[in-house]
Amino acid sequence: MASVTDQTPLRYGIIGSGMMGIEHINNILHVPGAVVTAVADPHEGSRNWASAVLDAADADSGVRLFDDHRELVDADICDVVVVASPNMTHAEVLRDLLPSDLHILVEKPLCTTVPDCLEILDTARDREALVWVGLEYRYMPPVARLVDAVRAGDVGTARMLAIREHRFPFLRKVGDWNRFNRNTGGTLVEKCCHFFDLMNLILDDRPVRVMASGAQDVNHLDERYDGEVPDILDNAFVIVEYAGGARAMLDLCMFAEASRHAEELSVVGELGKVEAFLPSQEFVQGRRSDGIGAVNAEIIENPAVAYQGFHHGSSFLEHLDLAAAVRSGAPPEVGIIDGLWSVAIGAAAHQSLEEGRPVMLDELLPQDTPPPGSR
Repeated sequence: MASVTDQTPLRYGIIGSGMMGIEHINNILHVPGAVVTAVADPHEGSRNWASAVLDAADADSGVRLFDDHRELVDADICDVVVVASPNMTHAEVLRDLLPSDLHILVEKPLCTTVPDCLEILDTARDREALVWVGLEYRYMPPVARLVDAVRAGDVGTARMLAIREHRFPFLRKVGDWNRFNRNTGGTLVEKCCHFFDLMNLILDDRPVRVMASGAQDVNHLDERYDGEVPDILDNAFVIVEYAGGARAMLDLCMFAEASRHAEELSVVGELGKVEAFLPSQEFVQGRRSDGIGAVNAEIIENPAVAYQGFHHGSSFLEHLDLAAAVRSGAPPEVGIIDGLWSVAIGAAAHQSLEEGRPVMLDELLPQDTPPPGSR
């Protein structure tokens, strides 16, 4: 791999050019000094989609297309590779990428199972090139503002954290792979690893116990794929307890399009409360000393966002930090350990609802696993 400096273009390869792969391409096209040089996807329609997007942006000159990600690696025409292939392929793709000196951004979830995540962590332990996990919800402007407020002590000691996502059902993907737990890791891994990562980030502590209740009550029950009915959850409550005594709760419903907000976050401590709302981008803060109902509300926008995309500009901000880390040699802001913990909480939640009991995280992870946020 050629040396990457501030004066040389940062060359990106995309593995998996479905919906999220195209989202990454559109973001990269807005990152200064970044170019897409290669796309790999076994599905011809997805490769053609990538070609059309690049052509429309006059950015398709010299871009090579591959139907096998290993050919992209062997071509030696990239500095950074984005893994946006289906969840169940992440472990296999990473096994092929980690021996290289390519920088890697792997979409969430890191892998679909805890054992695979642990294997990736071990394999990458002495790797010099970075591995970044795509948990971009951290970068949503009002969420980032909430994190800053908690870190600044505005609520005192954070005691209770609540995240609600009330949204539309899962979209269709190529081959309908996202209709089955065996491919996704389960809804509480596939979708909710974002929220478990936010819990870990905000509370800055080690999660120890998970309790969950959930079901598939509404979505996809009338669908059949080779005679098989989808088995993905569409609603759940999940409680996560932390070593320092804080508790976090996720309220998920995926048949709730009739909602003002898709995501709501709140953190409460002895001094007050902070909240973030999406898609309104609203941040709300109140202090107990100011009296009942006395709050300040503001819309939080980041002027650095050059492309809004699907996630309120968060993917673009993530790519800015990724590019800066590659050029400077800094560690990833969101590393393999963060990805591992976000998957482990989701896996523990699925185990909890299946077995009808609380699940300790040390049932899934070795006791010497570094805590979230470790680099």
